[in-house]
Order: sequence, then C-alpha cells, then structure tokens
Amino acid sequence: MITVVGTGTGAPVPADVLAGAALVVGGRRHLDAVRLPQRAERVVLGPLAPALETIAGYVGKELPVVVLASGDPGFFGIVRALAERFGAGLLDVRPGVSSVATAFARIGLPWDDAVVVSAHGRDLRTAVNVCRARPKVAVLTGPGAGPAELAAALPGDRTLVVASALGDPRRERVERVTAAEAAARDWGTAVSVVLCLDEARSLGAVRTVAGVPGAPDRWALEEDAFTHRDSMITKFEVRALALARLGPRLGDLVWDVGAGSGSVAVECARLGAAVVAVEKSPDGVARIRANADAHGVDVEVVHGSAPGALAGLSGDPDAVFVGGGGRELPAVVTACARRARRTVVVAMAALDRVPAARQALAEAGFTCDGVLVQSSRLAPLPGDVTRLAATNPVFLLWGMRTPASSEGVVQ
Repeated sequence: MITVVGTGTGAPVPADVLAGAALVVGGRRHLDAVRLPQRAERVVLGPLAPALETIAGYVGKELPVVVLASGDPGFFGIVRALAERFGAGLLDVRPGVSSVATAFARIGLPWDDAVVVSAHGRDLRTAVNVCRARPKVAVLTGPGAGPAELAAALPGDRTLVVASALGDPRRERVERVTAAEAAARDWGTAVSVVLCLDEARSLGAVRTVAGVPGAPDRWALEEDAFTHRDSMITKFEVRALALARLGPRLGDLVWDVGAGSGSVAVECARLGAAVVAVEKSPDGVARIRANADAHGVDVEVVHGSAPGALAGLSGDPDAVFVGGGGRELPAVVTACARRARRTVVVAMAALDRVPAARQALAEAGFTCDGVLVQSSRLAPLPGDVTRLAATNPVFLLWGMRTPASSEGVVQ
C-alpha cells in the first residue's frame, strides 16, 4: 500500500503509519516535522516525475510507502497523480483538514458557497477571472501566482485574506488586506491559500449544492428584464445566438463593447464569466450598473468610446461582443480581434457595414460566419386572435480564432 497522509494544518502524522515505512516522500517541511524510521529512504518532493519513479520501485518490491502532503491530499493534491499511476485501490488516504477549510474557519465564514480555483502550476488568468466574477473565491497559489500577482489584476473593491503557514503555531498568519495592499507586498513562500472576497456578499445565501453555482434556469431574457432606452437593446432572439457563439463560462473574460443597456454583459455574467462593459454615454453607464445590480452580478463598467477605451483594459478577453460602433465599427472590430483569444461576435442593423467588419476579422486570422436574424413574434389582435409582429432584422457576424492565429494575440 501507499499511505497518503494529510498534514500541515495542525494534524499530526500517526506514529504507527511511519513505523513500518520503507520510503517516505513529502515536502521538506513535512519531512523535517516527523521522526523517520532509521532505515527508511527519504525523498523530498520537487518535480513529481522522479518521485513517482522512486515510489514505483518500492511498489514493485511490495515495500510500504508513506507520502506526506498538505491538508487534504485528495483536494487539488497528490492523490490524483498517485491514483493515475498506481490505481486508487493501492492507496490508503488519511486526509487532514484542507487549507481552504482552515482559512475560512480562521475568519469565521462558511465556505459551501465558495468557488475554489488552483493557480499552482497553472495560468493565473483563470483564477483572476473567477475572482472578478464570484463574491467568494479560494485561490491555491504557487510560484509566480501568489497574492501580489493575483491582486494586481483584481478590481479595487475586493478584499484578500492571505493565509500563510496554516497549522504552524509559531509562523501562522492570516491577514485581511485590500487588493492594492496585497499587490504592493512580497509575501514569501509560506502562503497556503488566498481568499478573495466581495465583503458585501461574502456571507452568501443558503446553498443546496456546494461550490460552483449552477447555470441560471433561463437566459436570453426578454427585453423587459432590463432597463433600456427607447427599445435600444439587443433583442432576445439575437442575444440567444450571440450567447451561443460567445460561450461565456466561469473562468472566462468577456468584453461587451458598445454595451448600451448591458443586456449581453449581464447575461454573460449570469453564465459565470467575468465581464467588462464599455459604453460611451453616461446614462448608458448608469443603466448597465442598474441592470447588473438587478440581476445580482458583477459587471465592470468602463465609460469611454471604442476603440480608444479598449487600450486601457487589462487582460485579454476570451470573447468579445460588439453591439455598437457606427462608422468606427471596422476599427473597433480590428482592436477587439487583436486581443480576443477565442471569438468576436458583431451585431449590425446596417447591412452595408457587414463587409468591412468581416474583412477586419478575416485579416486578424479569424474564420468568419454570419446570419441575418429575422423573427416574428406572436402578438394579440382584437377578437382573441393572434398575428405575427416582425422585429427589425439584425445581421450577426462571428469570427472564431484558428489555432495558428492565436499566436498573434496581444499579451
């Protein structure tokens, strides 16, 4: 058997587990904290592959192996790699308390409604986008993806709880700081986990299903679900297809450029994405914020005109919806295409603007397609009868980035 013991958050390693071990594998601090049998080989975890090869040698000889890990080793831990290599049936897992559970316990908050994301050995942008979209997130950090790097990419309204050396009575620290304060500090290597909180919503509602919230029960909402001016809003038929092509999800960043009422921005946020809405009119900015508040989502609203306003936006979007632009539309589409990682969707009422927008996407290396959306809705007539009322046609154009063209994305 390979016995995997979770430690490091206050739980001692049972002496009987170590007593018969021929090989003990773990981080240096875990190994230094226990008394090893005299004849046991000790392997300090660094790169995982060499450690797995050493374990395989002992397993082949049917010699007992102990692996020491932090907290709950089945939660973003080494159990996955061990099960993939040796099979789950060979593992005896003794979980400790995870760093996430410990950190939330230290600040007295429940965490059944928290989203947990790992930035250890992974692209930090996913963690950043989850923190921008959700009010309560735990981030497992790593080299180059610590509190400072995370905070530097977050809006100023987020509070970070940085938990270091959890379980060590001499070194443990749990500090509540602003994003600006976190970004300005060197946090060292002892950070266990970072909690990112929207303090106004950090307690959260009672949940039935833990973790990532499910998708909303419906989307492509009717226009009257949003405050708008003179019916200047993306109609739900167009919005439904736009959402299908944008594919917003948790961990994504979406831009809504020329956002108007923000209906597309709000829908993308309801589906889990971090969203930035760019709008040039002050009253439009107010409407977007009001609509986001009404639907209980975070949308970062930027007051400015594209394409100029796009240069100051941090982070490259996974998807972009362009709902305005006028004569500047080709320049706006070009600017969006230079930054978009996956797709750009453009809605146009004026058919003569389609060729220029299509050319801008094609020149940026996107594969383009489109459709003219014409719909007729049921409308009542006197005498308890029904007619069809036509909506204004809208041309929806979308470009998907090909793998070869992704190398040109501005970083």
